[in-house]
Amino acid sequence: MNNKVLIDNLRCIPDFPKKGINFRDVTTLYKNAECMRIMVDELYELYKDKGITKIVGIESRGFIMAAALAAKLGCGMVMARKPGKLPATVIKEQFTKEYGVDTIEMHIDSIEPDDVVLIHDDLLATGGTAKAAWKLVQHFHPKKVYMNFIIEIRDEGLHGRDLFDGIEMTTLMTV
Repeated sequence: MNNKVLIDNLRCIPDFPKKGINFRDVTTLYKNAECMRIMVDELYELYKDKGITKIVGIESRGFIMAAALAAKLGCGMVMARKPGKLPATVIKEQFTKEYGVDTIEMHIDSIEPDDVVLIHDDLLATGGTAKAAWKLVQHFHPKKVYMNFIIEIRDEGLHGRDLFDGIEMTTLMTV
């Protein structure tokens, strides 16, 4: 899609969080009302006819658009969080990302087999976080799973998309 307004408002921070990584900062998109409207509208158009019943937002930047889109689609929103942040019984998945190892968790009653789930995060790079979220969602055996990211990074030899053969995936921007 690569909407010019979104591209023009996306900030890149070199060597963050460590040397050699060019961090794409979506906070510049979130603080801009026009960018927020564009992102919500584009996501709505992509998913309005898919029967989505739950959106899984990945901690923490994934929560923002997941909640906004869930409100517009009239569906539920589920949080995939870092350990110790969810109060009830959880399932968990460990994963490797560009600069370390981490874990995400979801409540064990988050998704039902009849649900159509959209997994959303701000960014797809190596795909480790998204793959962990996908594995968590698979524990629930939902009817269908889609994935969406605001940004997909490919300019640094990253191929996170390759981890998800057969899953319908969309991104609003590719850099």
